[in-house]
Amino acid sequence: MDVAEYRYGDADGAAQATGDTMQLIAFSIGEQVYAVEITTVREIRAWSGATPLPRTREFVRGVINLRGTIVPIFDLRARFGAGLTDATKNHVVIVMSVGEKWVGMLVDAVSDILTIPQNEIHAVPEGESMDSDLLKGIVTHDEKMVGLIDLPAIVAGVKAEVA
Repeated sequence: MDVAEYRYGDADGAAQATGDTMQLIAFSIGEQVYAVEITTVREIRAWSGATPLPRTREFVRGVINLRGTIVPIFDLRARFGAGLTDATKNHVVIVMSVGEKWVGMLVDAVSDILTIPQNEIHAVPEGESMDSDLLKGIVTHDEKMVGLIDLPAIVAGVKAEVA
């Protein structure tokens, strides 16, 4: 999926989910596939850098000015504890709304729009993995496990640093 500049509602397949299904945007970080609800996505842009902020956590890459709105950029690989992404122009920022705020997530690539039946979302197995605290469910798509990102958990604890 070529998504250098995608805005929610532009694609024919981007209609909102119906009663017992939900639509997700799937993306990759290394070999792992994750997804977020399509209704949270505001824009998908190619990585073009971010302005670093002092005294922020490692996974906060900085901020961008998106048509007059200052948007903090989170490196999702680093947020999951796997080190900073060596970002190139091939990486992607997914701009999403979390409540009243917008945040950007730096990921390797956006791969698909998925329509998933609600009853196929499984609970995250309990364990010591950091990923399990940052996920709200798991689905299977095309023989792959897809982790559903818990956006409030991803941005928790950094509000004061990026506000």
